[in-house]
Amino acid sequence: MSDGRYSRQERFRPIGQKGQSKLAGSHVLIIGAGALGTSSSEQLVRAGVGKLTIVDRDYVELSNLQRQQLYTEADAAAHLPKAEAAKRRLSSINSTVSIEGVIADVQREELLRLADGVDLMMDGTDNFETRMLMNDVAQKYNIPYIYGGCVGGNGLVFSILPEKTPCLGCLLERVPLGGATCDTVGVISPAVQMVTALQVAEALKILTGDFARVNPALMTFDLWNNDRTSIKVSNARRKDCPSCGDSPVYPYLEEVNATKFAVLCGRDTVQIRPSGTMKRDFAELKRRLPSEKVKENPFLLSYDHGKHHRMVFFRDGRVLIHGTKDVIDAKKLYYEIVGG
Repeated sequence: MSDGRYSRQERFRPIGQKGQSKLAGSHVLIIGAGALGTSSSEQLVRAGVGKLTIVDRDYVELSNLQRQQLYTEADAAAHLPKAEAAKRRLSSINSTVSIEGVIADVQREELLRLADGVDLMMDGTDNFETRMLMNDVAQKYNIPYIYGGCVGGNGLVFSILPEKTPCLGCLLERVPLGGATCDTVGVISPAVQMVTALQVAEALKILTGDFARVNPALMTFDLWNNDRTSIKVSNARRKDCPSCGDSPVYPYLEEVNATKFAVLCGRDTVQIRPSGTMKRDFAELKRRLPSEKVKENPFLLSYDHGKHHRMVFFRDGRVLIHGTKDVIDAKKLYYEIVGG
């Protein structure tokens, strides 16, 4: 390119100028702007993808900074939503990339809208409910999806190509993919970087059209114990899989309209998502709360409830209740403040 910005990448023969042009015309959707999402999004933006949409439901806290590389202490102090903080930082890295930051807890309707027209979906989330939703969207609409996970010093990556590879549902039947979480065993930053290095390498192959080079194996590693393994999973694809089999029904795309309670990974926090869609009226909410205990920015409102709980309200109706992992306790607080 004329300014030489991508000259080193273009000199890499498998990409070249033709591949760089394909990257510039691509649109990538990343769900989750935590450790994996921030690292992979930065690499893709530096590589010159044309458009990046990054989605997250949470805001920046001090404990994120150890491994979530886009954020600063100022972001944490301001309780800036991760999607917004990521967008600002990524835009400062490469102003030629169109970057959309979406503050949302992705459910069926949101993902169907966000995935429309994208060339690739990348996993930066921390829960299998969202991953299985992404998996069904990938299968139904023929969108490549790169799965990634990381806990402790361990990680794993698998590229899911609809109609060619097993889907995530198939893998769950054959390979143990979870159990430990960052809540129970922690996570180290080098393991995050290893996962995203593999994810982004696979993304570059897919976006430049070099599908023959996409790794067909499930890649796993344990950095601390110097172990790396590739597991052949081509025979894991099941004809009766409800997501990618001969008669798919895409079970995770079934619409569910109910209040949802979820304990967030690695934190004493419960998220409450009301049924249906709504827009939270911050002005009305502030009238009912002690003003000295309320903090607000354009994206969220925080309320300190007693000594042990903090409630964070988002405009889309969601509430994070910090200080508990007990869903029943969180429900009581929620209905006490918000009402039925």
